[in-house]
Amino acid sequence: MKNFVFISPNFPNNYWNFCRQLKDNGLRVLGIGDCPYEQLSAELQGSMDEYYKVSSLEDYDQVYRAVAYFIHRYGPIDWLESNNEYWLERDARLREAYHITSGFLPEDMPYVKCKSRMKERYALAGIPVARHHMVADLPGCLGFADTVGYPVVVKPDNGVGAVDTYKLSSPQELTDWFARKNDRSYIMEEFIDATINSYDAIIDSQGQPLFETGNVTVVNLMDVVNRELSSVFYIRGQLPEDVQSRGRAAVKAFGVRSRFVHMEFFRLNRDQHLGKKGDVVALEVNMRPSGGISPTMMNYANGTDVYKIWADMIAFDRTQKPVLERQYCVFVGRRDKRSYVMSREDVLLAYGQSMKEQGRVDGALSAAMGDYMFLACFKDETQLMDFIDRTCAER
Repeated sequence: MKNFVFISPNFPNNYWNFCRQLKDNGLRVLGIGDCPYEQLSAELQGSMDEYYKVSSLEDYDQVYRAVAYFIHRYGPIDWLESNNEYWLERDARLREAYHITSGFLPEDMPYVKCKSRMKERYALAGIPVARHHMVADLPGCLGFADTVGYPVVVKPDNGVGAVDTYKLSSPQELTDWFARKNDRSYIMEEFIDATINSYDAIIDSQGQPLFETGNVTVVNLMDVVNRELSSVFYIRGQLPEDVQSRGRAAVKAFGVRSRFVHMEFFRLNRDQHLGKKGDVVALEVNMRPSGGISPTMMNYANGTDVYKIWADMIAFDRTQKPVLERQYCVFVGRRDKRSYVMSREDVLLAYGQSMKEQGRVDGALSAAMGDYMFLACFKDETQLMDFIDRTCAER
């Protein structure tokens, strides 16, 4: 029996589905987390063979000892994953320590985590990338901004989501930001007027996709976080050919094997330095599933079960789970502090037949995903956009 160590299996709360499918496929599922066992959902408890609680997942030594315990009890570990951006470097370090060869190792992390190094691999795939400058001193930043023109975007070179990401529209804004920034390594990029399109795929051990889909981010994540706007994105079952080809080229350039990936691209809103309106160019890669409830949305949009497909990839390196539907699944995450034209009751009355889920967003995800979410499916793009416009309209 293969041993699978799942780091932080309770976050996000839908990740118990990964564990359940692994166990159903005959793997021994061993969880490590900092949540007391009795506080785990019944579904997650029933999806693991054993759970090891640590006082803090931030403490590498505790997690290291937890893996050692599992090895002593069950033998060598075949897989170790969190499927979580925050823990990717920790996962790699643990794999190296225990000679687990089924995933990325620390030597791979620069291309996986650092936005500046990602550009090298995108370029290798023949995909245009935004011009950038590594932040060092103020004159260098001002010079770069003068070259590419304002606005510019600054963000941590190694960061998660849109945290600590800003659009700077003048020399004064840039100077003010530089004066208050912390000591992290930052990358500055030319601003791209574009809409984010993603390539989401489950890749087998030969680098071939077992499943492909993608999302469109309607409201820019940087604005969602910094301006506390409603969060809006949707999964489309039918992936455009240009996004698919870019995604497959990136998978090859990054050497992806046996992973669920979320690769982000810009579709240009107008002609600009990187190409013509409508062209697909590089943004960044995430070597894990799209965050939060996105995997469940992929199920709705495609009439399938990505948790099962992923677990099939782990256990068998293939899947027979079909894609039965092609539609849109949209997420609208509204803010408690904003006043909307439609109440929650109004939304349900108008769109109840299309609604799949609703409820509070986990507090750890609310900065990027809002406080209360609606999940709905539509076969027609006009209906989709009507839903977005009406549910996001503010008084």
